[in-house]
Amino acid sequence: GGPAPPPPSSSSGVLSAPPEGGFGWVVVLAATWCNGSIFGIHNSFGMLYVLLQEEAAAAGGPPDPALEFKTAWVGSLGMGMIFFCSPIVSIFTDRIGCRTTAASGAAIAFIGLFSSSFTKSLEVRYFTYGVLFGCGSSFAFQPSLVILGHYFKRRLGLANGLVTAGSCLFSMGLPFLLKIIGRSIGLAHTFQVLSAFMLVQIFLSLTFRPMFPSTSDPHDVEHVKLDSRSWRQQCMSQMRKYFNMKVFRKKSYRIWAFGIATAVLGYFVPYMHLVKYVEEEFKEKEKGWIVLVCMGAMSGVGRLTSGPIGDLIRGLNKIYLQVASFILLGLLCMMIPQCQEFWGVIVVCLFLGLCDGLFITIMAPIAFELVGPLQASQAIGYLLGLMAIPMTAGPPIAGLLRDYLGNYHLAFYFAGVPPLVGGLVLAAVPVIHQRKLRKQQLESGKGKMLALETMMNGELLPGAPATEAHI
Repeated sequence: GGPAPPPPSSSSGVLSAPPEGGFGWVVVLAATWCNGSIFGIHNSFGMLYVLLQEEAAAAGGPPDPALEFKTAWVGSLGMGMIFFCSPIVSIFTDRIGCRTTAASGAAIAFIGLFSSSFTKSLEVRYFTYGVLFGCGSSFAFQPSLVILGHYFKRRLGLANGLVTAGSCLFSMGLPFLLKIIGRSIGLAHTFQVLSAFMLVQIFLSLTFRPMFPSTSDPHDVEHVKLDSRSWRQQCMSQMRKYFNMKVFRKKSYRIWAFGIATAVLGYFVPYMHLVKYVEEEFKEKEKGWIVLVCMGAMSGVGRLTSGPIGDLIRGLNKIYLQVASFILLGLLCMMIPQCQEFWGVIVVCLFLGLCDGLFITIMAPIAFELVGPLQASQAIGYLLGLMAIPMTAGPPIAGLLRDYLGNYHLAFYFAGVPPLVGGLVLAAVPVIHQRKLRKQQLESGKGKMLALETMMNGELLPGAPATEAHI
C-alpha cells in the first residue's frame, strides 16, 4: 500500500452518498490486485536481484567489481519512481479521472516488464524496469486508493483494510513463486510471467468508474475566462493551482517531511539485499525467499493493527508511533550482521515488517493533523515525492559498500543510521506544532474579542461560518 487520500467532493458542494458496497466490492477486488501485484513485485526484488547477478555471471567476461552497485539501481529506480511520480499522478487523476490514469499506468507497467525480458543489459533494464515499470506502477497504484472514496465512506476503513490484507497475500506469495519459476524457466520468462499481472490490471482498472465528477469538469466557465489571457498566463495559472507550495509554510510539516525523507534512505535496503546476504552468510540458497515472506506477512499485520491503534491516540501524538517504528527499524537493521544463525535473521525480519506496516499506514492521519483535510492530499503527494530520492539512493549505496568491503556488514550498519536520525527529528514535531497552536489560539482569542465589539444588530461579519447563523 500507501496512504489513502480523503474522499473527493464535487465543487458544486452537492455530494451524493457513496453506495457503501454493491459494485464497490468489485472495485475493492481490482484495487487489491493492483496494490498486491505492484508492491508484491517491487518488494520481492531481492529474488530478481540474485537472478540478475547470476545472469551477469553466466554471460562470461571478467568479473565486475561494481556488480552489486549496478544491479541495485534496477530495483531502486523502480521503487523510487513510484514515489517520484506521485505529485504528477495526483494532477492526472484530477484531470482525466481514475479509470484512464490507472489503465494507462498498468499498460506502461506491462510494457516495462515485458520488454525487460528481451534484454540482458542492466543499462537497458534501468529504463524498462526502473523507469517504465516504476512510472507505470505509480500511475496505476494511486488512483486505486482514490477510487475507494467514491464507493465507501462509512465503510472506507473496512475497504482499505481488505485491500491491505489482500495485498499482503501477494507480498507473501510472490517471493515463493519467483523462487520456483526463476530457477526453472529463467529470468527472461520470469519477467514475462510478472508482466501478466499488469496485463490483468489493465482490464481491472476499467472498473474504476467514478461516482463523482472529476474536479476538472466544473471548470468550463473558468476555461472560458482563461481564453482571454495568453497561453503562458494560462499555464502559469494552472501551475500555481496544482503546484501549491502552501504546505511548506508550516514549520511542523517541513520538519516532518525532512525527518521521513531522511529515515527512508535505509528503508529499502533489507528488501533488496537480504536474500543475497542470507545466501552469502549462511549458504542458504534454497531458503532466502523466506525472509521476504516474513517481512510481507508482518507488514500486513502492522498495517491492519496500526489503523485502530492510531485512532485511539489523540491528535498529533500519533507521530510517536512513527518515531518508535523508525528507531526500531534502525536498530533492527544494525542487528542483522550480529545474527549468528539463519533463524535470528528471520526474527529480525518479522519485526522489520511490523515497523514497515506501522510507518506507512499512519502517514495519512498525521498529514491530516498537520495541515488539515483541505491540504492533506497535496501534503502526502509532496512527501512521497521527497521520499523518492533517498529511497532510490539507499540500496545502491549499500551495494557499493558490499562491492568494496567484500561483505554486507557495514551496508546494514549504514542502513540503520538514517531511520534513527529521522526518528529523532520526528520526535520534535508534536512539540513545535503544539507551540504554534497555542500561539494561534492566543491570537484568535484577541480576534474574537474585536469581532464581538464590531458585531452590530445581530448580523454576522463577512466570512463568519454560516453554521453559526442561528446563534
